[in-house]
Amino acid sequence: MKVLVAYATRHGATAGIASRIAETLTAAGHQATASPVDQVTTLDDYAAVVLGSAAYMYHWLKPAVQFARRHRGALAERPLWLFSSGPVGATTVDDAGRTVDDKGRDVFEGSRPKEFEDLSALHPRGDRVFFGAYDPDADPVGFGERMLKRMPAAKDSLPAGDFRDWQAIEEWAREIAASLDAMPAD
Repeated sequence: MKVLVAYATRHGATAGIASRIAETLTAAGHQATASPVDQVTTLDDYAAVVLGSAAYMYHWLKPAVQFARRHRGALAERPLWLFSSGPVGATTVDDAGRTVDDKGRDVFEGSRPKEFEDLSALHPRGDRVFFGAYDPDADPVGFGERMLKRMPAAKDSLPAGDFRDWQAIEEWAREIAASLDAMPAD
């Protein structure tokens, strides 16, 4: 089955996730292509779509949102999965606001972008949030990053590094492949 893994990225971490998903789907017997959303003009050649974006402040990047709006009808007609990258660090439990009796908040659940709910009308078969990467020395992109650069205390509060969990990404891609394999052939 031909699968499009479309993505929006700022610094490349989400592109890496999309590439790994496409590679894993291809290894599982599907023809998968990873492509930036702004380079996709039609979905006619694809039987399924995996759509993802980096998320900042609980929102996908605008190019991913615009892609979803522009291709809404075609996405609704195909099997669709959504992913997001963004949280950084190595812990899956957020200690912020934790009380003695509280186990903390799930980082992935707390990082779900608003667009997952907005796109629920397209009936995605699944969605996932993955850890991203943060390089404090990278050139800032966008207003929010420029402001963060001017506030050293805030910038330094984010852990630097590449936190993408390749095993989790590949496992999710294999789940997608298994779902595609279970679909009746046209």
